[in-house]
This record gives sequence, structure tokens and C-alpha cells, in this order.
Amino acid sequence: MESLKTARIYVAGHRGLVGSALVRALRARGCTDIVGATRAELDLRDREATFDYLRRIRPDVIVLAAARVGGILANATYPLDFLSDNLRIQTNVLDAAAHLRVPRLLFLGSSCIYPKYAPQPIGEESLMTGHLESTNEAYAVAKIAGIVGVQSVRRQHGLAWISAMPTNLYGPGDNFAIDAGHLLPALIRRYDDAVRCGLGTVTNWGSGTPRRELLHVDDMAAACLTLLDRYDGDLHVNVGTGEDHSIAEIAEIVADSVGYSGAVEWDTGRPDGTPRKVLDVSVLRSYGWEPQIGLREGVGRVVEWYRANSGALRE
Repeated sequence: MESLKTARIYVAGHRGLVGSALVRALRARGCTDIVGATRAELDLRDREATFDYLRRIRPDVIVLAAARVGGILANATYPLDFLSDNLRIQTNVLDAAAHLRVPRLLFLGSSCIYPKYAPQPIGEESLMTGHLESTNEAYAVAKIAGIVGVQSVRRQHGLAWISAMPTNLYGPGDNFAIDAGHLLPALIRRYDDAVRCGLGTVTNWGSGTPRRELLHVDDMAAACLTLLDRYDGDLHVNVGTGEDHSIAEIAEIVADSVGYSGAVEWDTGRPDGTPRKVLDVSVLRSYGWEPQIGLREGVGRVVEWYRANSGALRE
């Protein structure tokens, strides 16, 4: 679009991990008309309320970063909640935005949309070419529906809507709950607790052998701005580093960052999930974006943030 600076931008989920990073990036860009609503102010699962809100604010741009999210255990335990909540959030926002002919929308999904055994690195063309990972299948199906929703609006209404599929994200404002959080914040919480409590052993879930790609949320926000500035295509776009590490290697980085030097055990009774998941990010890179924050640097930053904010964390 011509200029984000002059646009009214609605960030759905503006207080979440991704949404808050987007707000920071937009403000740094010089955008001043950024709109958001808390869950208490607007339940996006409520269709009438969502339509009324968008009619009232009349945004030029929407970034749909609101979602029900969680780690492998939460997804496996509450699949109906993840499917139902995310389908309702997406459908309500997309339908209301289409009704109002909002010119620009960026839908954010997840790399879990891809088959469990997709060829590595995973290109955008791998979507719906195989079976999904069972532990987060419901969430993945909802996000695939969002991609198709955006593509359908482009075809039916000709609006410049796009989708981006990030890899595993981490950063300030994450959910550090042991049972509900994603991989990295859960590891930080576990290892930091071990340091504070003087524990000599940490037990991690799974075998430690699966490989994961991690992207700092500030790099994700920069990628979103690049796409909003430069991309207008039907294809969803991968967002990641193109590099992965074993979960055991990631755990070692976390241990070093928090100062833990004790023993580490692995609970192989816990699910490993997808054996490997690293994205092909050549499409995004062709538009001039590159990640700026290395994993060790990024983990160190998050550990500092976590310790400074441990008294006011969301669970």
C-alpha cells in the first residue's frame, strides 16, 4: 500500500506476543493511528460485536494476530477449544472486514499447517500434501481455513489480503507456563526455576532429538511490515530463519543463558511432535527481509525480560 504511516491500522491481538511486537514496530515506523481492543473490550468470537467494532473504527489495514494458542500439551488436551475458538475469531474478523471492504489485511497463521513429514526445508507448496501432526491437528486445520478464507476474499472481492505463516516464535510477553506455554518459554521457566530453587536436575519433555526453528518476535514484526509494504500475492508466505536446532541444543542454550549447570534428563513418555520442521523462507527473502537476531542473543534477551517481569507474567 502507499503508506502505513497514514493508515488506520487495527492489530487484532495487540497485547499478545506477536501483536505487541507489531505495535512496537509500527510505532517505530512512525505510524500513529494504531487501534486495538482487549479481550474484555471485545470478544472476537462474538460475531455481532466484531462487526460492530469494525464498523465503528473503520480500519484501512487489519493484522489478524489474535488467536487461541498453546504448546503441544495444551493443543493435545483441548483440541475442540483450539478448533472452535480460532475458527470463530478468524471467520468473524474476515467476514466483517470483507463486508466493509477493508483494503488491506494480513492473516497470521503457523508453520503447523504443514504435513508432519513434509520435505525439509518446507516450502509453501507443501500445504495439504500429507497428514498433519496429530497433537496440533485441530489448530492447524483452523489456520488452513484462514488461509483459504484470505484467498477466497482475494478472488471474490479483489482485495489485497495476504497471509504469513511464521515458524516457532519467542520473545518478550510470551506465555511462560510450564504446561501451556510453547517450547522456548517453557524451557526458560523450567531452567530458571531450577537455578532459583537450587535444583540439581532438570527434566525436559520428549527425547530432545526433534529439530525446531525459532524466530524472535521482533524479526517477525519486521517481516510483517515488509509484506505489508511489498507483497500482494495469493500464496501464503513462510516466515522463519531457515535454520533449525535440536531441542536438546536449544535446551543447552537456555541453560547457559540462565546459568544452570546441573544434570538434564529427558522424559521420553512425553510426545516429541513433528520430528523436524524448518521453513524455506526464500519467498520472503526475495522481498529484502532477513532476520537480525541470532538465537543465543535472542534467548539472552528473553531471559533478561523474564526475570525483570516474573511478578507479572501471564499464565
